[in-house]
Amino acid sequence: MNPDFPLWLRATHLINFVLIGMLLRSGWEMLSSMPRLWWSNDCAPGKEWLKFTKRELPKEEGVYTSLMDEKSLSPLIALPGRENIGLGRHWHGLSVMLWVLNGLVYVVLLFATGLWRRLIPTSWDVFPEAFETLKMYLSFNVPSIEHFQPYDALQMLGYSFVIFILAPFMILTGVAMAPAIRARFPWYVKLWGGHQGARSLHFIAMVLMSGFIVMHVGLVFLVHPKYNLVHMVFGDVEPARFAQAFVIVIATIVAVLVFWVALSYWTLADRARAHSILVPLTEIGRKIFLNRLRPTNSAPGNFTEDDISEFHWTNGLPPTEEESADWVRMREQDFAGYEIVLADDIGGTEKKVTLDEIRSLPQASYIAVHTCMQGWSATSRWTGAKLTDVLGLLGPRPAGARYVLIDSFGLAQKMYDNRPREPFYAVIDLETAEEEGTILSYERNGRPLDIHLGAPARLRVESNHGYKMVKWVRSIRWIADYRDYGDGRGGTREDSALQAFNGRI
Repeated sequence: MNPDFPLWLRATHLINFVLIGMLLRSGWEMLSSMPRLWWSNDCAPGKEWLKFTKRELPKEEGVYTSLMDEKSLSPLIALPGRENIGLGRHWHGLSVMLWVLNGLVYVVLLFATGLWRRLIPTSWDVFPEAFETLKMYLSFNVPSIEHFQPYDALQMLGYSFVIFILAPFMILTGVAMAPAIRARFPWYVKLWGGHQGARSLHFIAMVLMSGFIVMHVGLVFLVHPKYNLVHMVFGDVEPARFAQAFVIVIATIVAVLVFWVALSYWTLADRARAHSILVPLTEIGRKIFLNRLRPTNSAPGNFTEDDISEFHWTNGLPPTEEESADWVRMREQDFAGYEIVLADDIGGTEKKVTLDEIRSLPQASYIAVHTCMQGWSATSRWTGAKLTDVLGLLGPRPAGARYVLIDSFGLAQKMYDNRPREPFYAVIDLETAEEEGTILSYERNGRPLDIHLGAPARLRVESNHGYKMVKWVRSIRWIADYRDYGDGRGGTREDSALQAFNGRI
């Protein structure tokens, strides 16, 4: 006789349990990096609808960075914990890929085997029956076993909602936070209320999913456990095997909990090792779904002056005298002597260009949403010169050039291995460099750049998160291979095992 709960059904449930825990824990790591939620894209102080911090935000821009707002979660709670947003994002990306794949296998087999009929309601009678079941649960009674096999009406509605509504909703709102999606399909992000609307809705969905898991697992042990646990382990309905099933279920839950925590401590034991393993794995998903998405419009999004934010967060403070005496001297002279080094590291040539020379190039101006991988966003009008036009002042693109490296007068905020802070840099590929939304900006909202936002010139790459948009630009150079620079991962944030080289996520 075929079991009521076939092996594939039990296996996909167990895999889902493991993966959903990884998703939640890595999601909590990401939320702790910016423990505030907004509905509006300007993320202005005092406009949060929910926050998980007692810190009060100053009204003045540039004095309080987003990293100052980051909270540290224990590795017992978050994946990986201890203020590691980049690795948390890698784990989240890998978990999403596996979770979606497992879900697709489950749904396909559900319909292929006909088991959907006992899970998905086929009659409107399920609603009054579910209401009666709910009243029974609220009165601390349980449905009789004949009404419980294999699912009662309330469970059918709950399962159907989670599988066919809540889970897809989480996927759709998660996708809306990807810069590559925003650059290619800005209308889709607006559909969810912008970046912050998608982020808040994603959080609410996470709460609902967490609540469902707690109730679902709790009811397994509280309502007819002699049947539930035997179903889960052996697939049949023989109550005599309850003790054996109970021990196996408890041992499995403990093993999964240990596995979740072990992932955190394994990651933190060697962040560079974890980065080197996670990045190639998550790159599979990026290559399939995101890397090919390039902006199709001349502007990065269909935004208007009414969308411009009243407040703009920053990540990183301007260079100090100790960090960059040259930049401080130029700032004191209102950047009159500011020059950017353009270099061809392949041929060995370089040239210094002034801000006036850059301003003389054809002007690009657009309104775009800036997003940080920590979660905040802001909308501004950025004006400057296309990066390719700036590099054109050096001459034609050299043969063998595959990337553009941009470095800053400013230093990294911290190095993951506690070595002295190094100049901040980022690398972008040629296709990204040629996008309409990739410019060297010298104005924001019709005024010269603010000091804290990268004056006098900063990179804008609208199909990426903000960590690629180097502020206080010192040099721009053609390079053949990013592995020859820094720690060989494609940027300061990547070298710190904080993000993948391709920022289109």
